[in-house]
Amino acid sequence: MKRIKHWLPALMGALSLLVGAATAQEEAAPNAIESMNVIQQGPVVNVKLTFKEPLQALPASFSVAKPARIALDFPNTVNALGKSSQTYNEGDLKSANIVQAEGRTRVVLNLNKAMSYEASIDGKSLLLAMVPAAKPDSTQAVEHFAKAHASEVGNSIRDVTFRRGKDGEGRITVDLTDANAGIDIRHEGKNLVVDFVRVNVPPALRRKLDVTDFATPVLAVNTVQKGGDARMTITPRGLWEHNAYQSDTQFVIEVKPIIEDPNKLVQGSRGGYRGEKLSLNFQNVEVRRLLQVIGEFTGMNMVISDSVGGSITLILKDVPWDQALDIIMQQKGLDMRKNGNVILIAPREEIATREKLEFESQAQIGDLEPLQTESFQMNYIKAEAVQKLLLDPKQTLLSKRGSALLDERSNMMFVKDAPGRLAEVRAMIAKVDVPTRQVMIEARIVEAGDSFAKNLGVRLGFTQVFPDGAVRIGGDQTAIRGNLNTEAAVNLPATPRSGTAGTFSFLLFNNALTQFLSTEISALESDGRGRVISSPRVMTANGVEALIEQGQEIPYQQATSSGATSVSFRKAVLSLKVKPHITPDGKIAMELDVNKDTPNTRLSTGAGVAIDTKHVKTEVLVENGGTVVIGGIFEQVTRNNVQRIPFLGDLPYIGFLFKNREIIDDKTELLVFITPRIITEHLSLR
Repeated sequence: MKRIKHWLPALMGALSLLVGAATAQEEAAPNAIESMNVIQQGPVVNVKLTFKEPLQALPASFSVAKPARIALDFPNTVNALGKSSQTYNEGDLKSANIVQAEGRTRVVLNLNKAMSYEASIDGKSLLLAMVPAAKPDSTQAVEHFAKAHASEVGNSIRDVTFRRGKDGEGRITVDLTDANAGIDIRHEGKNLVVDFVRVNVPPALRRKLDVTDFATPVLAVNTVQKGGDARMTITPRGLWEHNAYQSDTQFVIEVKPIIEDPNKLVQGSRGGYRGEKLSLNFQNVEVRRLLQVIGEFTGMNMVISDSVGGSITLILKDVPWDQALDIIMQQKGLDMRKNGNVILIAPREEIATREKLEFESQAQIGDLEPLQTESFQMNYIKAEAVQKLLLDPKQTLLSKRGSALLDERSNMMFVKDAPGRLAEVRAMIAKVDVPTRQVMIEARIVEAGDSFAKNLGVRLGFTQVFPDGAVRIGGDQTAIRGNLNTEAAVNLPATPRSGTAGTFSFLLFNNALTQFLSTEISALESDGRGRVISSPRVMTANGVEALIEQGQEIPYQQATSSGATSVSFRKAVLSLKVKPHITPDGKIAMELDVNKDTPNTRLSTGAGVAIDTKHVKTEVLVENGGTVVIGGIFEQVTRNNVQRIPFLGDLPYIGFLFKNREIIDDKTELLVFITPRIITEHLSLR
């Protein structure tokens, strides 16, 4: 009795926890699977799942071809069958597994072979009608990226572009007119085939793109019309994997390179284990026997060391085979080395000792094997530069007994070393002895000017004529000539910056012709527009600085330290200095120095001539064939000058007779354009 009283609080606490857990489970998953029945009618296998509450929608599902399975996911649902597995053996349906985890229940139907099915909801039941699936034409699996939807307007491809990604992947972008396009992706041999269901390809886009020069895993992209569908065939090389996604009307497929890891069972960079799934249930089985089972399942050739032994108990369900092998090796302290489809499995210490002995033996062979001499003819690079690479003390490619001699006249290099080192030197020279890509850079310096000037002036004079004089009326500065006594009362003529001002004069006189009043009005209005274009061009190799200039050198006197004078020269030139660098994605980075100097004779002094300077120095990144504005200066000068006689010039109506007015409005603008182009065998400097 005391013992019961002692355990009673603990039992009540455990019971309350169980009740609380059950209540929480009911709140989180109100629905439940109550029964599952299977009936075969001819070739059709009918499966009926009855639930506590009717389903709101068909469940999410997926199929596995090998091994053949159909999986159905029911969210917020619990398993009320009282068991997690059931054997049926009805037609091609072997059994079913019901697994509950994380607030959902998954029903897995284990099949003898692949089957297709149709699902429907009937009250509180879900009905599945399964029939054997038709054999596909190809053994490769088809990835249904998107299902086709009916559209009133025919779907077509607007554009197909190819770019190289930052990690070296090939990125194919297909621009569709309608986002609801059915897309299927599959492997055919070494190619990747993408079918666009009920999509038209315009004739201009039915072509094969050779993209070998982009240095990606993709060699070519061929787009054709296949009946009512569009087919794109991607030809890759080496080890690769693909990733596809769609954003609105743009479908993108990326083909990424894979760096092979000899110690990795399944190659790829997507992470995790990717082998086919298997189930293992062994009690105290020998490790060698278990490794043999995995080898038979995967078809891999396994070499197991004699020192591998011991037993292990293992229960795994639907685990990738590479993960299962990794678990076994971790538990038993084993390691592996993979060569092709052959796997060597041994204890870690044994593999480490064996590799150490191999490295030591290779080092001894390198010290003892006979040396060979090989000559290398350099075509595009100087042999001296290659020799510096080989003899770099920080990381030399030659062995301690190796040597490299060069002949500058023939640009050849003679290397003496072991055959293995010579192969490495040969591979290195093949990579560096390549033609340097050329770049043509064109600069355009545009100077635009718009000038306006307006001048207005007046001259007034009074003349007394004597009896012995002669009189003549004209339009020059002296309105009356002869033996005259002329006095100019107002002398404010127009003063234009350039050109000659127009004049208009008239004369007032008395009846006796003895007194004259002469008036002269001079005016000029000028409007000028001009544009100066300078276009220097230069072509250079990638990474090599180039300079082109044209102009003159202006002499000037300069005092020396002894007190004497000497003649020095200063350049007034149009110059373009550039150092291009071609990026891996085909763009051009440039260090630019553009200078345009012109002599200014108006500001010349006894010490020399002034120079007007326009200078731009910058670094830019431009696409191949693109144009960028690297600088611009806009200047506007506005002046309104008035000269007048005090008081008289301020009189209304007649004040203009005592004024001189000048209006100036000048505008100048400077723009510098740069256009780089990568030179190919079809493009030359013109």
